[in-house]
Amino acid sequence: MICEDRVVAVTGAGRGLGRAHALEFARQGAAVVVNDLGVARDGTGAASGGPAQEVVAEIEALGGRAVASGDDIATDAGAAALVATAVEHFGRLDVLVNNAGFLRDRMLINLSEEEWDAVMRVHLKGHFLPLKHAGRYWRAESKAGRPVDGRVINTSSGAGLLGSVGQGNYSAAKAGIVGLTLVASAELGRYGVTVNAIAPAARTRMTEEVFAQTMAAPGEGEFDAMAPENVSPLVVWLGSADSRGITGRVFEAEGGRICVMDGFRHGPVADKGARWDPAEVGPVVADLLAKAPAPEPVYGAG
Repeated sequence: MICEDRVVAVTGAGRGLGRAHALEFARQGAAVVVNDLGVARDGTGAASGGPAQEVVAEIEALGGRAVASGDDIATDAGAAALVATAVEHFGRLDVLVNNAGFLRDRMLINLSEEEWDAVMRVHLKGHFLPLKHAGRYWRAESKAGRPVDGRVINTSSGAGLLGSVGQGNYSAAKAGIVGLTLVASAELGRYGVTVNAIAPAARTRMTEEVFAQTMAAPGEGEFDAMAPENVSPLVVWLGSADSRGITGRVFEAEGGRICVMDGFRHGPVADKGARWDPAEVGPVVADLLAKAPAPEPVYGAG
């Protein structure tokens, strides 16, 4: 019960990772706003409240508290309504888990402008707007003298950290989420809010085709390393009071593995103290690269 009496909003919570997060938060004592549009894997089709309502029913069957939200969190009004739903139904908001997303995979030369914009909208804008409105709520609470112990858990991806062939739009959006996480952690800390990100690997609607091609299903009684439920313990802990002081970090989570990602850092340096001549740069760069670790490979390359 490490999240007892905390109030959590999870976007994209009708299926996959979001559903697993919502259920685990409920098991750990939290009241949950289950947000989902109920659209297809690629974001198309009519919105449906069915998936969110099903998760609410599951939580209530566990004896927990939950409410469904069908708001489009990639709109300003929808993101504001998500926060308002938490406050209206449960009295406050303590944790925001930004998880909603879909895929429109193409090689770059075949990627349409619409496919680029759609993925940027749901992933990057769909993180920014709920974060903005949750941040405004926590700022107002802090200024009113009420204690704030807020948490934001964003969802990046290995594609955003290392790149992924055929996913230029998705990789760029997920890399943007890391940058957004770093800025938000610095800006919201003064109000009592921590902001971290995860890069999960799990079998969901977005990844089931890939895993079906590359990984055999677990045998009876074997640990299912790709089950989305494996990611949720880290997310729930990051949403708990116990994680106070951990902020601006990115964690990989897969199966039983948790890894703290070590992002861009200042590496080897050459400083001439004056302007370089272009002809001088080549040997300098070669020397710097020889001293620096090689980059990790892009997913799907080679």
